[in-house]
Amino acid sequence: MHVDNAEVGQRRRRSAIVAASPPTEAAVIAAEPLTKEDLIGYLASGCKPKENWRIGTEQERFGFDLKTLRPMKYEHIAELLNGIADRFDWDKIMEGNNIIALKQGKQSITLEPGGQFEHSGAPLETLHQVCAEVNSHLYQVSENNFSFEFTCNYASEVKAVLKEMGIGLLDIGCQPKWEVKDIPMMPKERYEIIRNYMPKVGSLGLDLMFRTCTAQVNLDFSSEADMIKKLRASLALQPIATALFANSPFTEGKPNGFLSMRSQIWTDTDKDRTGMIPFVFDDTFGFEKYVEYALDIPMYFVYRNKRHFDCTGMTFRDFMAGKLRCIPGELPTMNDWEMHLGTIYPEVRLKRYLEMRGADGGPWSRLRALPAFWVGLLYDEVSLQNVIDMIADWTAEERQMLRDQVPKTGLKTPFRGRLLKHVAQDVVRFAKAGLERRGFNETGFLNELEEVARTGVTPAEKLLELYYRKWGQNIDPVFEELLY
Repeated sequence: MHVDNAEVGQRRRRSAIVAASPPTEAAVIAAEPLTKEDLIGYLASGCKPKENWRIGTEQERFGFDLKTLRPMKYEHIAELLNGIADRFDWDKIMEGNNIIALKQGKQSITLEPGGQFEHSGAPLETLHQVCAEVNSHLYQVSENNFSFEFTCNYASEVKAVLKEMGIGLLDIGCQPKWEVKDIPMMPKERYEIIRNYMPKVGSLGLDLMFRTCTAQVNLDFSSEADMIKKLRASLALQPIATALFANSPFTEGKPNGFLSMRSQIWTDTDKDRTGMIPFVFDDTFGFEKYVEYALDIPMYFVYRNKRHFDCTGMTFRDFMAGKLRCIPGELPTMNDWEMHLGTIYPEVRLKRYLEMRGADGGPWSRLRALPAFWVGLLYDEVSLQNVIDMIADWTAEERQMLRDQVPKTGLKTPFRGRLLKHVAQDVVRFAKAGLERRGFNETGFLNELEEVARTGVTPAEKLLELYYRKWGQNIDPVFEELLY
């Protein structure tokens, strides 16, 4: 769950010190009150011609002490972030006196509530560039008579400091060993507000905050009609992505009965702001309908005077009417709207782009197939239409059934007289054909995913086999098996 924005700061030595809070202060007194049309226009401003479409990725990991396997304390996380910033010229993002994130160009490293590290990549044009960014080495490739060459040091920079500090990062979807009480909370004011609110709206919200990691792909759209097609296609197929990348079968040292416990946790977190948002499939759906949905979702907080004010229980519609109890009479800015949109967590989220949110965290060697999967399906018109045709008669009940069942049964979930793995095989074929038509030599990124779909054996099931056989029902070896 990611709710950060940042201001620019001034240079100090090699890295900059950057204010963490959203850039709201300068715009608190707006010239004109926001209208619903302004909010719609904000989403519509994301429309881009196809030649400007990009691929964004985000990946979360658990930090732990290599000797004890315990979650990292904030003091060690701060030391790690300072080490990366000072040695490799990342800008430091501060909240008060605490370092809480790093930024370098369009990349960032941020902290989730339980200290999970989130690497958000820059928007890039091809999957080769995405992999070069993550893999961190000089990467050269020829594509349709042009070539590019660049160096990106994220992985090597992080690993260099990790090794010196005796810290590991774990590539898995759910904390496999430790309880919520064992995990320190990061010193971010907004997380305190959310932590206090979560138990009021679901039984697993604190597990979500402290014990889950995800991987996400962000993709563009060209128009409202294109957004609608992509949002419908990706919502319907999100459970298939959850199954293909299921990687969270352990909790508190033993199997938890699920293949994707991370996905299961989302089902009892906060029903107001999560789920399969079935209204997307209504004939009247568009930017306006999503705005109406977001207006009535309770807020978490608003940022004023360098503080986060607790607004839980009040909606953005209340804010538009000047009725927030915490800042009575004040009206929202566009930055408030942007922040609010980032606190809504459906399986696919609409901002000025689309966020695919269904996959567990895992090793990049496997997760590089995640952007390949979605790019092949959504950035190729033929593949996208094939998906739209496939899901045309899927009912809301069927889509919800898949969402509910997949965390437990994965690709073995029964669906329309066959197993979900057979549907997944068709979908992966669509994705591969879409990548072929893109012409960037990207189909190889799907190789491992093709094998998962063919066998119907998810990464989680492979981990369970290791647990019962090679590991002798001891959870500790998972920290080495999935070490970043």
